[in-house]
Amino acid sequence: MLGAIESLLCAVVLDGMTNTRHSANSELLGQGIGNIVAPFFGGITATAAIARSAANFRAGAQTPIAAMIHALVVMAGLLVLAPVLAHLPMASMAALLLLVAWNISEADKVLHFFRTAPRGDIMVLATCLSLTVLFDMVIAIGVGIVLASLLFMRDISEMTRVSDISDNRKLISEPLPAGWAVYKINGPLFFAAADRIFSELAMHTRDKKAVILYMDAVPVIDAGGLAALLKFLNASVKHNTEVRIADLQFQPLKTLARAELKPQENVLGFYPALQASLPFNSGQTDRTAGDAKQLV
Repeated sequence: MLGAIESLLCAVVLDGMTNTRHSANSELLGQGIGNIVAPFFGGITATAAIARSAANFRAGAQTPIAAMIHALVVMAGLLVLAPVLAHLPMASMAALLLLVAWNISEADKVLHFFRTAPRGDIMVLATCLSLTVLFDMVIAIGVGIVLASLLFMRDISEMTRVSDISDNRKLISEPLPAGWAVYKINGPLFFAAADRIFSELAMHTRDKKAVILYMDAVPVIDAGGLAALLKFLNASVKHNTEVRIADLQFQPLKTLARAELKPQENVLGFYPALQASLPFNSGQTDRTAGDAKQLV
């Protein structure tokens, strides 16, 4: 996985230098076949290298043949020119590598990134840069992936919100009876956000007779979201609060169906639209509850 990420990173850097666009599928397919076959002949698995690729491009390379020539030159250096290359000072090799690193670093873009990017992305970049210098790129990429994933989950969880729309006359044309409330949930209900959302709902609905959860903007419910929903439903039963769930999307509906969560009279109901779940639409309520049983 790290090899694939490093190769794609190299391809992205070369795209920026050549104003082209690489084929990620072709890159991974070719590298995968090569790394599967090479060990059977005593070869060592490898990835694309940013430094060598950048140096190759700046030397005038334009086609994949350049990489083959580069491989032949390296082989010749190991087999034929090794005694001569042994006399090259390491300091000169280090200077050459520093020059190549500077040429591919795109320092102006990095400075612009530090000035304009969100703090989380800056932290990931600084961490990866530090770990690459102190240890190696494999550790830096692994830590960077984990850190970026955690920050992504945090950002997505903060996007999930719940709001009281009981007085929204654009969605609810008539005032609700006493003890009724409608709450709209926006965003995915996954493990990082679901507990917070349903805890807020539990606090606001303890003294309610019935609660309608309008979930047209909930694209996903995972196992953590399902567990939080079941906990909320159990708390509602204890407080004698009826829960109506309206406008479920396909993935949440499929998840609830797989969990065998079924309607219960005066406890839990499912409705295809918000209007059908409202208490003053009595003509639609009974029919919709029957439809919900078939869906779930």
